[in-house]
Amino acid sequence: MTRRTVSVAAISLALLAVLLLSGLAGKLDLTAGLSFLGTEEVQAFKAMFISLFLEAFPYLLLGAFVSSILQVLVKDEWIQRVIPRGPIGGMAAGSLLGLLLPICECGMVPVVRRLLRKGMPLHAGVAFLLAGPIVNPVVWSATWAAFRLYPAMVYARMGLALLVAFTISGLVYRFVRSNPLREAADDHEPLLAQGSSHAWRAGREQRARGGKLASILDHTANELVDTGKYLVLGIAVTAWIQATIPRAWLMDAGQEGWATYGMMLGLAYVSSLCSTSDAFVAASFAGVFPAGALLTFLVAGPMLDFKTTLLLLSGFRARFVLLLAGAVAVTVTGGAMLWAHWVFP
Repeated sequence: MTRRTVSVAAISLALLAVLLLSGLAGKLDLTAGLSFLGTEEVQAFKAMFISLFLEAFPYLLLGAFVSSILQVLVKDEWIQRVIPRGPIGGMAAGSLLGLLLPICECGMVPVVRRLLRKGMPLHAGVAFLLAGPIVNPVVWSATWAAFRLYPAMVYARMGLALLVAFTISGLVYRFVRSNPLREAADDHEPLLAQGSSHAWRAGREQRARGGKLASILDHTANELVDTGKYLVLGIAVTAWIQATIPRAWLMDAGQEGWATYGMMLGLAYVSSLCSTSDAFVAASFAGVFPAGALLTFLVAGPMLDFKTTLLLLSGFRARFVLLLAGAVAVTVTGGAMLWAHWVFP
């Protein structure tokens, strides 16, 4: 059994234990002598953590699985031939690729990282990373359901997402010259080989006997180990923030004019909602925040929130992630302000 297999098993058992203990806490007296665990804030944290995890993990699993399929079944030459390398073609292909792959931001990072290693141009990968979680059919349908009485918000979300993705990917094409990926290898096998050459060779022989399906499952496990720990950490911090921020403070902040854009930008970052459900949360704020601020929330959150930042740091260099976060904040906020001034009544 390789160290990767042990890590996967340990993480799976830990997550299962968290879910089981959380479910039993309401039925058994597991907190005797620890009265603070029964406080309202702790209960809210527990409920928020489980909710966010159950919402995000399926998409991370889907992203890891798609990434593994790309690694095993799709040749590098095919990616390099199909994705245009020019600025306009690459940005368009990356932005619209989300229409074919309905993956939210939780599963986007492993897919984009795998595509970049297979030869996708960096600016096209960035366009896919930013636009994909918003323009895919699942998110479109969810946004329409939430704003069916205000369809202008649906089109504004999709339009601003594509505009921001084009703008930032263009900046990446113009100014980024070095490889932002943390690892240069195409997969994890060389890393395993450094730790235990015998285990690596045995694992490779076993996957060869199992065929492509075994290889896909093995790569999926590797991706989950690499990104899952960052997802759990991001969800824990996000749940704590959501459990401790008073709702009344949010309502008061919604009356501060232009400051509401920064408020909703920060709320989108720390709340770390899935792009398939954040539209319903935004709709609940329709009577509190102006339309432009809601648009900021709807576009900025799927592009870059707290848990996605940690996922990005697992595969990209910190400097690139920091610059990407700054570019998203500036372009989304500025674009939402202009959109509110020219489009929204």
